[in-house]
Amino acid sequence: MSYAGKKRKLDKTRQDTLYFDSYSDVTIHEEMIADNVRTNTYRTAIFRNSDSIRGKVVLDVGAGTGVLSIFCAQAGAKKVYAVEACSIAEQAMEIVKQNNVEDIVEVIRGTVETVELPEKVEVIVSEWMGYALLHESMLNSVLYARDRWLKAGGLILPSRAELYITPISDPVVEDRLYFWYTVKEQYGVDMSCMSDFARRCIKNSDITVSTVAVEDVLSHPARFAELDLHSVTAEELRTVKGRFRCESFGSAAVNAFCVYFTVTFPCSDKPQSLVLSTSPFKPETHWKQAVLYLDFPVEVVQDTLVSGEVSMFPSEDSSRHICIHVDYTVGEKKIQSKTFSIPDWTSDSQP
Repeated sequence: MSYAGKKRKLDKTRQDTLYFDSYSDVTIHEEMIADNVRTNTYRTAIFRNSDSIRGKVVLDVGAGTGVLSIFCAQAGAKKVYAVEACSIAEQAMEIVKQNNVEDIVEVIRGTVETVELPEKVEVIVSEWMGYALLHESMLNSVLYARDRWLKAGGLILPSRAELYITPISDPVVEDRLYFWYTVKEQYGVDMSCMSDFARRCIKNSDITVSTVAVEDVLSHPARFAELDLHSVTAEELRTVKGRFRCESFGSAAVNAFCVYFTVTFPCSDKPQSLVLSTSPFKPETHWKQAVLYLDFPVEVVQDTLVSGEVSMFPSEDSSRHICIHVDYTVGEKKIQSKTFSIPDWTSDSQP
C-alpha cells in the first residue's frame, strides 16, 4: 500500500473522530472476538477474580461489543457501566439484552472523559492495548477512569504491562531485495538497479505489524519497560523508554528488531498471575508483533552483543499514533539510530 502526499497534523477532535469511527465497523470487532488468546484470557482473568467482582460495581472502559461487561456480570458483578464512545454501543445494548443482563450492564455512549457515573467503582476492566502496546493511546483513558472513578484499593484488569525487544533476521525481506537480481536470468532484462529502490521502500521507517517466526528470533527477548496501571501517570506515557541488552544465539544477519508486549492480570484465587503475551514464542494474537526494519543487515555470531535504548512517544501528526526510536549497537560497530512510526493514511486523505 502506498502512502503518498504530505501529512498534516490533525487537531485532537479530528483524531478522536477518526479513531472512534474505525471501531464502528464489524470487521475490527470480529477480529478481536475471534482472537481466542485475547478473549479467553480476559474471560479467565475475570472469572478468577470473581471473589473481587461479586457484588461490586465495575467500569468497562471502551466496552466495544460489551463482551467483557457481560463476563463481569456472569462473574457476579452487582453493576457494570459499559462506556463506549463509538456507534458500536448500539450493538452492545442489543447483545446485553440478548444475554439477559440488562439489569446489571448499563451501556453508556460517550468517552470516559465526558460521561458522568452515578457512583464510584471497585473494579476497572479494559482491553486498551494497541499495536506495540501504546498505539491508539487508549491507556490514557483508563488512567483517567482510575483517577476519577476507582475507589481506593480497587482492582484494575489488567494491572501491569511490559514491553520487550529482540533482534531478528527476516529472510523474506532479503529474498525480496535479491529478487531484482534474478530478473535478468528469467526474462533477459537486467533490473538489479531496482535493488536500492526496493530497499528504501521495504526497509523504510514504518512500524510493520506482522507475525515473526520463532526461528527468526536471534536472542532471548529483553524487557525495556514496565507500566504499573495503579501508579503510572499520563505524563509518564508521553515518553516510555528503557535500555536493552541481547546476546545473539548464533551466526546470522540482524535486519530488524521485534517489539512485543505482555499484560498481567492478578488472580485472587491463584498463587500466580495470568499473563496475556504477544511474544513470537506464544500463540498468535491479532496484535502480532511490531517489526522495525534496519536500513542494512548486520552480521552477528554466537554471543554478539546487541544493545541500546528504545523510546516510545506519540506522533506529532496524531497523538493517537505511536513512534518508536531505537539507538542500537551491534558488536563493535558504531551506534546507529532510527525512528519508526505506523503509517497514517487518514491524515493524507482529509481535506
